[in-house]
Amino acid sequence: MSTRDVMGFMEAVHGLQPGPLDLILHSPGGDANAVQAIMQYLRDLGFGPIRAIVPLSAMSAATMMALCCDEILMARHAQLGPMDPQFQLATPDGPRVAPAQAILEQFDAAKLDCAATPSNLAAWLPILRSYLPGLLSQCLTAQEAAEHMVAEAMQKYMFAALSEGERKAKAEEIAGWFNDHKTHRSHGRPLRYPDIQPRGVAVHLLEDDQVLQDKVLSAWHGIQLTLSQIAIGKLIENHAGRAWMISASPVLQVALGIQSGPPTTPPGATTPPALPAGGGAQGINRAERRRRDRGR
Repeated sequence: MSTRDVMGFMEAVHGLQPGPLDLILHSPGGDANAVQAIMQYLRDLGFGPIRAIVPLSAMSAATMMALCCDEILMARHAQLGPMDPQFQLATPDGPRVAPAQAILEQFDAAKLDCAATPSNLAAWLPILRSYLPGLLSQCLTAQEAAEHMVAEAMQKYMFAALSEGERKAKAEEIAGWFNDHKTHRSHGRPLRYPDIQPRGVAVHLLEDDQVLQDKVLSAWHGIQLTLSQIAIGKLIENHAGRAWMISASPVLQVALGIQSGPPTTPPGATTPPALPAGGGAQGINRAERRRRDRGR
């Protein structure tokens, strides 16, 4: 999920009437700033209440998106995940990803250890060298920003019916729990309905409404069939077949389209033209030159 996906949502909601919106989410996560931009865009257009539906997995930043909705529906086996920010560090063995909270805690541990035993500084130096200028401040700011964004959205939408004091306390407690690396211990830890519902999140089981479950799973399985047949890495599509697709192929990066009537290709997909022998732009240019030479 990236800020580029805002364009995908612009395409998918174009022409739709503002009002209640069901958002089927399946994503490993991405950029928290993209979540904020997308949700603000949908709210500014007048969509709401927004119901996040999670048939399988909405992790990290996708969990943040679900929490920014008015309500969450998830299948019994589906999962959300911790939303604690992650940072990529340069190390002698290559880039490594670490939670912001773990970086801060490790730095505090290094200070205490070196203060108690100065000779241990040599053992800590290889780790501390990977801490670029501003890293610790960025870790702290990222934690606060993620938690604040989710808590603010929950107060405004998910817990709007509560008193001001109640919704503030509840939203901050839930956002803090999802943001706590020390509690979850892994950014990829699956958080399922029995983990989430007792925290006070407005979450319900998809299986409680068999008619809706059948409709959601029909759409979900159709999406999976689409993705299994074409080299598409990302799909943002509405119920009418208007879609934004990002190809997994480096040749075809983005395909936009509108389908009306029974589609002969997956909704929103375009069929790339066959390339001449040799492929790519060079093959096309050679073929064009040959045609011009024959016309002389």
